Amino acid sequence: MRVKIGCELIWDSPAPTPMLVLVRPRERDAHWLLDETREVSPDVPLRAYLDTCGNHVWRLTAPAGPLRLRYDALAEVLPLPDPVVRDLPGTPVETLPDDVLVYTMPSRHCPADLLFDEAWERFGATPDGGARVQAVCDWIHANVAYEAGSTATTSGLEAYRQRRGVCRDFAHIGVMLCRALNIPARYVCGYLPDIGVPYDPTPMDFHAWFEAYLDGAWRTCDARHNQPRVGRVLIARGRDAVDVAFATTYGASRLENLQVWAEEIDVGTGLTLPR
Repeated sequence: MRVKIGCELIWDSPAPTPMLVLVRPRERDAHWLLDETREVSPDVPLRAYLDTCGNHVWRLTAPAGPLRLRYDALAEVLPLPDPVVRDLPGTPVETLPDDVLVYTMPSRHCPADLLFDEAWERFGATPDGGARVQAVCDWIHANVAYEAGSTATTSGLEAYRQRRGVCRDFAHIGVMLCRALNIPARYVCGYLPDIGVPYDPTPMDFHAWFEAYLDGAWRTCDARHNQPRVGRVLIARGRDAVDVAFATTYGASRLENLQVWAEEIDVGTGLTLPR
C-alpha cells in the first residue's frame, strides 16, 4: 500500500530568524520512504542533520518577510492495522536496556513523578504489561475530550487535569501515566491517513501518538483514536513534544499557514483514492 504525504508551511518573519524544521519522515520504520521533493521559497541554504533520537531535522535561517516550505513524499506502508498490545507481557525495570531507561523518567511535558499515586490507584489492579497500557488508553479515550484549546506550552498534567486536549495532549497523558507505572513510553509524531475509517471533514494535521516498551520492543499506542489504524508514516520520536516539534524558531516568526496531507494512492493508476 502506498500513501502520499506532505505539508506546506508559510512563515512571516520580522527579521532573519534561525529555524529548525522536522517534517521529513524516517527513511524506514513501519514504512519505506520511496520518493520525496522539497521546495523552499525564497531559496535559502538548508542543512540536514540527525538529532540524538535519530530524527531528520532541517536547519535554516528564514529571511525577513515570508518563507514557504513545501514537502511531498511517497511512502510504502503495510496494509495491516497496528498490532494489538493487550496480551503482551511487560518488561521488568531491572531488565530494561540501558537506552530505554530514560523513557521511564519525567520530562518537561510529562511530569510522571507528580502522578505516581493516582496512576497506581487507578491502574495498579490491572495486570502489568499490555493490559495495563491498554487500560491507560481506554481511560484516556473515555475521559479526555478531544477539542482545540491547548497550546505548545500545555503539559500532559494540565491536559490530564482539564480532561481535554488535542492528539498531542492525548499522547502526553499516555506517556505520563505509563511512566508513572514504570512502563517506558515515548512521544511519537507523524502522518496518519484516513484509511478504513469514516470520512472526517476536519482539515488534516500532523498526528501524535505514543509508544510503550512491551515484551522487549516498542509498540504503537494511540489513545486519541484507541483503535488499530493503517498507514502510519512516522516522522520523529522523543521524550515529549519538545523533542519533536515540527518547527522551532529562534525569534518572532509567525506561522501564517499550515497544510498537511496523507492519502492512500492507487498503485496501478497513481491516483489518490477517495477518503
